[in-house]
Amino acid sequence: MATTWRDEGLLLAVRRHGEGAAVLEILTAEHGRHAGLAPGGGSRRMAPVLQPGAQLSVEWRARLEEHLGSWRVEPARSRAAAIMSDRRSLAAMSAISALLVAFLPEREPHPELYARTIALVDALGADSDWPALYALWELALLGELGYGLDLSQCAATGASGPNADLAWISPRTGRAVSREAGGPWSDRLLPMPRLFLGDPKHGEPDIALALRATGHFLDAQVAPAFNRRAAPEARARLVALFRP
Repeated sequence: MATTWRDEGLLLAVRRHGEGAAVLEILTAEHGRHAGLAPGGGSRRMAPVLQPGAQLSVEWRARLEEHLGSWRVEPARSRAAAIMSDRRSLAAMSAISALLVAFLPEREPHPELYARTIALVDALGADSDWPALYALWELALLGELGYGLDLSQCAATGASGPNADLAWISPRTGRAVSREAGGPWSDRLLPMPRLFLGDPKHGEPDIALALRATGHFLDAQVAPAFNRRAAPEARARLVALFRP
């Protein structure tokens, strides 16, 4: 008996397949990241519709649940104009797609990450503060993958709250360290981005620190778990655009 479900989702990637078809990777609201074959998805007619970042209404059908399955898709909302209006927004969309395709387990629902991803993609090219949202999205992604950072208190003293003066992150444990406790080992620790402590006064240097921190854990912990040497190159290209 065929398996069929309907959902909505964010188009992550399009890979041409055969004559005119395409394999679509879609992050869906209720069914997680799913792949499927879209007949006609590789045609010129569908090219403007099937751009990464597009919001789609989808129907997935397969004879058996474990099969690749096929998509029937209808456009719900295009974000192409906003995303392509700025090279950093376009690079961010590429990084989002690459990270989710590389690291998010297929067919597992992640409703909180889905909602955060949609909010981030909506902000690209439209909200000047989207780089901060992106950095926080990577922090949330680490948590969803089981590599979340503990920034609630100092790992050495247990101090927490606004007077804890959390200034570092342990690159080994992902735990926060206060300025005083971490001072002797500051050259081995990651600087704490103010953004991660909820400080609204963050600028591009702080965004760069945030991406350095999340990038360390993506490369050192997440990538090896997926037999990769590092996070996808698309992320490195985005990070390069935030360097002075």
